[in-house]
Amino acid sequence: MYRELPCTRIGQEGIRETTDPVAEEVPVTVTVNGRQVATAMTSPAGLDEFALGFLFTEGIIRGKGDIDSLQVEKNSVKIITKDLLRVVGPKRTILSGCGGSSSFLDPAKLPKVTSPLTVPAGEISRAMKDLLQSEIHRVTGGVHAVGLCRDGQLAAKAFDIGRHNALDRLCGQALLSGIDLGQSYVVSSGRISSEMVRKCLVAGIPLIASRGATTTLAVTLAEGNGLTIIGFVRGGGMNIYTNPQRVTSP
Repeated sequence: MYRELPCTRIGQEGIRETTDPVAEEVPVTVTVNGRQVATAMTSPAGLDEFALGFLFTEGIIRGKGDIDSLQVEKNSVKIITKDLLRVVGPKRTILSGCGGSSSFLDPAKLPKVTSPLTVPAGEISRAMKDLLQSEIHRVTGGVHAVGLCRDGQLAAKAFDIGRHNALDRLCGQALLSGIDLGQSYVVSSGRISSEMVRKCLVAGIPLIASRGATTTLAVTLAEGNGLTIIGFVRGGGMNIYTNPQRVTSP
């Protein structure tokens, strides 16, 4: 997911020629039943997980049982569904920034999360610390990290130059592994945007926590639809913006 590239480094030791690990970014095309549905600027590894998770969080499939075949060829993923007439919507271009179109969504039309999951605050802090110690995130400083927590442990991790792509990868891993997303929660290194919230609601994830901030639109989308948003998880503290009943005291 990264390559060593030459650079000129200026520091306390002066100026020197060296190399630095730089995150890779490539265009990846996803087609469903012969129709191109997306071109994503994403990291080049684990494209099967990314494509599966993307189709799931976009509501194109309900799970891996809807897939008849999945083939990865260089920078393209070709998927055939069991229902060959499935409507996949217009083609999208997904940039490595936030992307998406959730700013135009009506919160009342999004799925509601009804999971009874509760999580101790201390567990969320520990999960965030474990996630941020991941080697790829630490070495490059240029990829987002997301983790899926279940029963007090990080059950899966995913990395990508885009945080929403990383969340898709994580959902893809969960589908392939049979992890119940309704009994899990997400920790993330990046900001919680409206697109991240929309994907969590579609996937049925009840809680998402970030080391960073959130946005007003993300809070609006999450508040009435049962999703718990937590920001600034650091130093043992955190800010709970929506549905605080899911977080138990230390």
